[in-house]
Amino acid sequence: MSTPPDSGVGQPGFVAAHGLMSDEVVVRAQEVAERIATSRLRTVRLAVVDQHGVPRAKSLSPDAAIAAMSNGLDFSGAIYSLDTGNNVFVSPFAADGGFGIPEFTGFPDVVLVPDPATFRILPWADRTGWMLCDAYFANGQPVPLDGRGLLRRQLAALAEAGYDFVAGLEVEFYIVKVDTAVPLMPENAGFTPPPPPVSVFERGYQYLSEVRLDSMTPVLEVVRDALAPLRLLPRSMEDEWGPGQVEFSFPPMRGLAAADNAVLFRSAVKQVCQRHGLLATFMCRPGLPNFFSSGWHLHQSLAFRPSGGNAFASEAGPLSEAGLSYVAGLLEHALPSLVFAAPTVNGYKRYRPYSFAPDRVCWAVENRGALVRVQGSAGDTSSHVEMRSGEPAANPYLYMAANIAAGLDGVKRSLTPPPAVEADPYSAEGAVMLPTSLAAAVKALDDDGFYRAAFGDTLIDYLLLMKRAEIARYEAALSAAGLTDSPNEVSDWEMREYFEFF
Repeated sequence: MSTPPDSGVGQPGFVAAHGLMSDEVVVRAQEVAERIATSRLRTVRLAVVDQHGVPRAKSLSPDAAIAAMSNGLDFSGAIYSLDTGNNVFVSPFAADGGFGIPEFTGFPDVVLVPDPATFRILPWADRTGWMLCDAYFANGQPVPLDGRGLLRRQLAALAEAGYDFVAGLEVEFYIVKVDTAVPLMPENAGFTPPPPPVSVFERGYQYLSEVRLDSMTPVLEVVRDALAPLRLLPRSMEDEWGPGQVEFSFPPMRGLAAADNAVLFRSAVKQVCQRHGLLATFMCRPGLPNFFSSGWHLHQSLAFRPSGGNAFASEAGPLSEAGLSYVAGLLEHALPSLVFAAPTVNGYKRYRPYSFAPDRVCWAVENRGALVRVQGSAGDTSSHVEMRSGEPAANPYLYMAANIAAGLDGVKRSLTPPPAVEADPYSAEGAVMLPTSLAAAVKALDDDGFYRAAFGDTLIDYLLLMKRAEIARYEAALSAAGLTDSPNEVSDWEMREYFEFF
């Protein structure tokens, strides 16, 4: 692929020098370059997904974006030192970046390599393209904190075992109107309450009401029409319990594309709503009157390679032997996996009994109160499992990677799950309770060696360090306000920290 002269982007020949593109990807990059030219784009955004699952981006000229597919793009590595409040959570300019990685000393740049398979033209932005990137150090080594790279490695392990990953996205979130007279996120000094947002749709408690859904249609149509050109037309849109709360679901997707599309979906919704004077928030439980928790239910199955047949389908029951072993793996590693499914302080205020969110480790067939819900029956070729622990703010790459690692472990070891819950999951005897705080989930991850072996010490130690710093700031804010942590109350700190960020 030819590179525009004097582009001033990245390191000339970086991608080829480090063998970062296959011949197939090089061909696709050329196709993208031609599409950028023929579409007469003026701008191409290159985005990398940070440790929180939030895209960080630069807007480039068309020539610079084309050059980046060969040369990479220099991008501040300081993003990996930022917590959910955009504070540096390690000692500034500490050796090894403060988290044991020599290449991060001194807040250096990393090199982003665009993935041409993710190229889109954004319908809401004037003549603007978009691509996701993978992150590398200047020496060509992948950044070990990059969730996209982690998921790619888990998918490779799954392929080695003879399977592909299939995921269906089902995400709940809120659309609200905000009083713009006051900044939404004041500086993190003191315990300043956030300004009161006003819900777009004042009435709640009308779950799946067609009349209420129609009242939301002017907004939902705008979002729908923005998603369609991105090849993300929702399979369904529905109104949920809270005012302005909706759920979008999508058809099954394969592998890396499922997580990539989860990122694009959330970012697109937020951008489109923002352009219409609204705010879409994927915060789990906003601290607003009559607001309910939102979840991210991750539907998943395995497909045989290379035939593509559903490995979870069975003529004898709702799940095959492989499917049952996958469920057993999810259950065995449920506690340490929660940091990946619910990475915020706020996410643990969802795990309440009789709330349609799980509160303990159990599984059931067609029961929405269980942690793992099996959907299917004997002879059903679409049989799959649904993990119900996730919050909408979860990093898609980490959430999916954690599920794949746990499920594959169950398959490899031919684990057998405990008996399925037949009636009330919230009274299942002997079931281990889920942690009710991020601090308890962090401890469960630290005490368990499974994800260290699967993901590496570097990433786990980094996540533990970051989350402990987040918890410490939360506890300090509560202390300054004379409050204590409560599973039933959403603090002002949580609203400042998560409401706009996610």
